[in-house]
Amino acid sequence: MAASADIDCIIIGAGVVGLAITRALALKGRDTLVLEANKAIGQGISSRNSEVIHAGIYYPKGSLKAQFCVAGRHALYEFCQSHKIPFQRCGKLLVAASPDQHDQILAIQAKASANGVEDLKLIDRAHLKSLEPEVEGVMALHSPSTGIIDSHAFMLALQGEAEAHGCAFAMQAPFERGRFDNGLFHLDIGGAEPMQISANHVIIAAGLSTPRLAHQLANIPLAQIPTHGFAKGNYFALARRAPFSHLIYPVPEPGGLGIHLTLDLSGRGKFGPDVEWLDVRDDRQIDYQVNPHRAEKFYAAIRTYWPGLRDGELSPDYSGVRPKIARAGEPDADFLIADERKHGIKGLIALCGIESPGLTASLAIGEHISEIINR
Repeated sequence: MAASADIDCIIIGAGVVGLAITRALALKGRDTLVLEANKAIGQGISSRNSEVIHAGIYYPKGSLKAQFCVAGRHALYEFCQSHKIPFQRCGKLLVAASPDQHDQILAIQAKASANGVEDLKLIDRAHLKSLEPEVEGVMALHSPSTGIIDSHAFMLALQGEAEAHGCAFAMQAPFERGRFDNGLFHLDIGGAEPMQISANHVIIAAGLSTPRLAHQLANIPLAQIPTHGFAKGNYFALARRAPFSHLIYPVPEPGGLGIHLTLDLSGRGKFGPDVEWLDVRDDRQIDYQVNPHRAEKFYAAIRTYWPGLRDGELSPDYSGVRPKIARAGEPDADFLIADERKHGIKGLIALCGIESPGLTASLAIGEHISEIINR
C-alpha cells in the first residue's frame, strides 16, 4: 500500500503569484501549506515592482504572457472591486517621440489587438497634448484599461481568503532540500523549528529563487528548469508632484519597456525601470542599492517625452530584479510553467521567468495551476 502524504499541496514562496496559486487551490478545497523563507508575505520581487495593472499590449499572440495578462487583468479589476482593494484605472500613454517610431507604434497596436486588447486608441499629437500638456511626442497609443494597484493590500487579501478556506502559512520556514520517493515529495524545512513534511504536490513559485530551489530536490531530472539571468531595474523618484494623470511610456527597449513614468495611488511619480544586467549567479548575492550616477541616463531618456524635467529633480528610489530566462541580447522569453510534461515528475510544478506582467497575470496563473493540479 502506498504511503499517504502529510499534506496534499505545498507552495514554496508567498509572493503575489504564490499567493494567487494558494488561494485558487484553497477555494477548490485542497489541503495546502505555504512555505516562506521571509518574515512575511510579499517581501521578494513582489515588493519591488511598479504596481501597474497591464493591459496585455506587448506580448506575442498565443504566449502565456499574453493569455494570462489579459485574463488576469479582467480578474484583477473584479477582485479589487469585490474585495475593496485600492486601485485606479488611470490609463497609459505609449508615446512615439519621433516619426521614425511610427511603425513600432503600429506594430504594438496590432500585437495588442491580436491579444484581445480592443480598447487601444491611436491618437495624434494634438490629442496627446490635450490629455497631457507637458508630454512631447508625434503620436501615442492610449490604453484606458491600464491601471495601478496597492499590491500589498492585494496580497493581504489573497492570504486572508486562502486562510479562510483552510490554508496554513509557515513564515521563516525556508525549504532546504527534498527528494521524490514512492510518489511523494519529502521536504526538509529549516528555520527556528525545523521539520520534515511529505506532500503529493509541490509548486515552486519563489521568483528569483525558483531554479535554485528546484535543484535542491534530489533524484529528479530537472534539465528542463533553466537558471535565471538577473536584469536589475532601477527607479528614481520625482521630487515634486508629477504633472500627469496617466502613466507615460516610451517605445520599448531590449529587455524592458523603457524608462517610463508610473504613479502611485497618492499621485507620487517615479521613473524606471532601466535594464542593468547583473553578473551574479545566485539570487542571494544581489545588491539592490541604486547607483545615483545612473541618473544621467534617466534624465536623457525622460526628456525625450518630457522636456520639462529640471536638473536635480530625480533622486534614487528603489530597485527590483527581473528573473529572466533569456539573456542579454536575446528576444524576451515567455513564462515557463515546468510541470510533468516538461520534466516527467507528477505533482511537481516550477514557475520560472515570471517577470512583468506577473502581478497582473497572477490570478490567471493561480487558476491555471489549480486546473493542472485538479486534473
